[in-house]
Amino acid sequence: MGWKGVYMNIALIAHDAKKELMVQFCIAYCGVLSRYNICATGTTGKLVSEATGLQIQRYLSGGQGGAQQIVARISCNEIDVLFFFRDPISAKSTEPDEINILRVSDVHNIPVATNIATGEALIHALERGDLDWREIMRS
Repeated sequence: MGWKGVYMNIALIAHDAKKELMVQFCIAYCGVLSRYNICATGTTGKLVSEATGLQIQRYLSGGQGGAQQIVARISCNEIDVLFFFRDPISAKSTEPDEINILRVSDVHNIPVATNIATGEALIHALERGDLDWREIMRS
């Protein structure tokens, strides 16, 4: 394994229909996630923290500006991995603006998982140390 991960920052965002999936994902990978600094939009962070015991820096709820707070951190190169479980079918207008989140993540080369399949791939990459280049690049 590469770096211990304590300097890498992971952000969690989930549309309402995907919050339970995010909780289950974080329960399953609590051991991996516990090695990193985690932040999340308000409700997602609350649900994941209560279910896992993980310490999570919580921002406002997604629709009230929490997603923009995470986007600002991405813009400042302070987020290394984003798990954004989005609902492509029935996302509400009050939920985070996915186009802006994905655009800023692309601009800053942030690995993003938008569903459970890419989430699994990214979590295993973290576990193996495949994303340690993020820490090296920042220092």
